[in-house]
Amino acid sequence: MELARNVFVFVHLVGFGALFGGALVQLGDDEKVVNSAMLRGALAQVVSGIALVGILEGLSEPVDRLKTAVKFAVALLVAVLCWANRARPRLPGGLFNAVIAMTLVDVGVAVFW
Repeated sequence: MELARNVFVFVHLVGFGALFGGALVQLGDDEKVVNSAMLRGALAQVVSGIALVGILEGLSEPVDRLKTAVKFAVALLVAVLCWANRARPRLPGGLFNAVIAMTLVDVGVAVFW
């Protein structure tokens, strides 16, 4: 069970890297889009996060439900925004910046809470 936990933590971190990295590479571009790295990273974070909570419950480790709910809500919102706008030829700057900001908020909750 510990191996499964470590695998999903790894997938969760790779998902963050794909989401954040996919956004960062576009910072200098005039037209920003939801690229495949952002979409797949956001989905990987939601799915691996759900799996991690299930594994922690199975291991009888304490789970902070409020922190989990906040992280899930933010990650789900990012994933939905990426999914809903994946086919747009151009994202408004505010939406793109919101996706980056919410991604950083999600990481901040994980690290500092």
